[in-house]
Amino acid sequence: MRAILKSLPFAGITVLAWGSYGPTIHAGEAGLGSSKWAAFLCVGLAYFIIAVIIPLVWLKSKGESGHWTKDGFIWGLGAGTCGALGALGIITAISSGGSPSYVMPIVFGGAPVVNTLVSMWMGKLFGQATNGFYLGIILVGLGTVGVFYNKPEKADAGADKAAVAAKETQDAEEENTTLADKAGALGMIIGGICLTVLCWGSYGSVLHKSQAKMAGSRLRPLLCVGLAYFLIAVLVPIFIIISSETEVAWSTSGVTWSIIAGSCGAVGALGIILSFTFGGRPSFVMPIVFGG
Repeated sequence: MRAILKSLPFAGITVLAWGSYGPTIHAGEAGLGSSKWAAFLCVGLAYFIIAVIIPLVWLKSKGESGHWTKDGFIWGLGAGTCGALGALGIITAISSGGSPSYVMPIVFGGAPVVNTLVSMWMGKLFGQATNGFYLGIILVGLGTVGVFYNKPEKADAGADKAAVAAKETQDAEEENTTLADKAGALGMIIGGICLTVLCWGSYGSVLHKSQAKMAGSRLRPLLCVGLAYFLIAVLVPIFIIISSETEVAWSTSGVTWSIIAGSCGAVGALGIILSFTFGGRPSFVMPIVFGG
């Protein structure tokens, strides 16, 4: 019990950091002309500074308990990959028209279920699951569908009867095109949310495995996470932006907000690692993080 209580403050840090991620990345993307790759790049740069450069300097100058292992390194890269792909899923959902007001609650509602399933799979505990457990999963799924179905819609303040009448007289081809665009955007929103739920739901268990394989080291798993972000969230966006013919509308506010979002993500990752260090387990820490 004492170990659990010691882990709570660090879980609280992650709650605050990750809870701020959606609104800040939304503001960042809006300031970058809705370019998801530019926003993703800024997130990756923030991770590179906080989760790669700082741990490297600290390990070089002061050292740390624990040691490098091949398995720990691989699991750490896996955790970082989950984190980066989850971040891309959030950005994709928001850039496709999804609002943080319902995207983030759905993500944080579904991720604990995935976290529990992954923890059970890694611990080979499915044989101990009860009917109540599976009923709980079904209820969470129904709640997620309910949130998405009843998501808040932005009111059209300028709409009047004439505008409505004009809208109703659009030709069938234009209407079909609009419906196709909306269906495509909806598919991207749902796909982005599902990607994030799966990846972020797996994140805690995979990161905990990395830390255990490196004898409880804190900075080495964080460094592995940062390296994965550098590969996925820095190099890939740079390649796509350079090869794309569309120019990015870079702005100070967009870059700043996106970097703040990435910083929130990296600080949250460190909070999770510290929670594990002080005795918290993924099955306890991650539901608190996502529930907060």
